[in-house]
Amino acid sequence: MAQTLLSSPLQGFTDYRFRNAFNKYFGGIDTYYAPYIRLNGKMVIKPVYERDLQLKHNKAIEVIPQVMTCNADEFLFVIKYVQSLGYTELNWNLGCPYPMVINRGMGSGLIADPDKIDHILKRAHEETDITISMKMRMGYDNCHEILDTFPILERYPIRNIAIHARIGKQLYEGGVDLEGFQRCLDTSAQKIYYNGDITTVDRFREMTDRFPSIDHWLIGRGLIADPFLPQMIKDNTTAYPEDRWEIFSKFHNTLFSEYEQKLSGAKHVIMKMVSYWEYFAQPLPNPKKIVKMVKKTKTIEDYDNAVAQIFEMVRNE
Repeated sequence: MAQTLLSSPLQGFTDYRFRNAFNKYFGGIDTYYAPYIRLNGKMVIKPVYERDLQLKHNKAIEVIPQVMTCNADEFLFVIKYVQSLGYTELNWNLGCPYPMVINRGMGSGLIADPDKIDHILKRAHEETDITISMKMRMGYDNCHEILDTFPILERYPIRNIAIHARIGKQLYEGGVDLEGFQRCLDTSAQKIYYNGDITTVDRFREMTDRFPSIDHWLIGRGLIADPFLPQMIKDNTTAYPEDRWEIFSKFHNTLFSEYEQKLSGAKHVIMKMVSYWEYFAQPLPNPKKIVKMVKKTKTIEDYDNAVAQIFEMVRNE
């Protein structure tokens, strides 16, 4: 069975700059979900969302916009906006676990309200012709909440439901609930995608053995921590390219250059790159030391020197 890999959106990380650099140097991802659009009660699309979704910034990749809302009018507003850009699908985020989202009844906090989900989907399907897909957790408080939404979702031509096999309360702690995910497969007639803790080729192989009916897989944090992972999965290999660090260095430099042009001042650029290094360092020897080296830099020159030392360290391992 052919396997389709999708980039799960991470707010603040997987914008068009990251997506394009990733696609250029690594590949392996078939479709990218853009980080969510959130209106906060104002029918205005922020410039950051506009830039991220402009077709000129996404020429070489397939991108699906995403929305975070619990309001039907906001949902319709975003639909009309993304359609004006030429997009034909909108993904609805019912997966975000963070308290600032949950407290406003959005993300995984909305899963426990099937009636509101029904109302929003009904209006979207009656008043627009866009294709809707979903990204969900299995609930916020418990893994059975999602099961109560399936009878509602069956009423609509949802393209797919990407399920992160955790509940919202976990954030990203603890393991994924594979038994809970299996219940979703047993209960729903929808097309289901899997999301959660795909961090190595061996882990991916375990998951395909466990869920042979799944042929679409979202990779989120694992993709940032190890950008080679998607293509290695596609190639069915655990061997990295011989020029691994040369490729990664070029990717890093491209990403750094993009954010240096976007952000104002060394402090903001370094803070941005530190957030990436917290992922980049995870599969490397002594990750805490690596992150500390980057965090303590104050100038671009300091940062460049620290990164050069890191690459020297990993090449010599």
